[in-house]
Amino acid sequence: MLDSILCEKMGVPAIAIVTDAFVETGKLMAAKWGVAEFRFLAVPHPVANLSDAELDRRADGVIDDVVKLLKEGQQG
Repeated sequence: MLDSILCEKMGVPAIAIVTDAFVETGKLMAAKWGVAEFRFLAVPHPVANLSDAELDRRADGVIDDVVKLLKEGQQG
């Protein structure tokens, strides 16, 4: 999350993807770094124990949102 915030502050397009267990933490971190409106994506938790195929399916499920957010930028 923080890496994405810092990249965006430097003008480098970036997004963060967190698991849904960390959405509130992400919002708090964004607010702490002065970008309370920072947009990021969430996927179902957990991911650590997923197989490669399951991770691929999870990634396939958010790729359109990743592209959209990168194109729109944080000002969306």
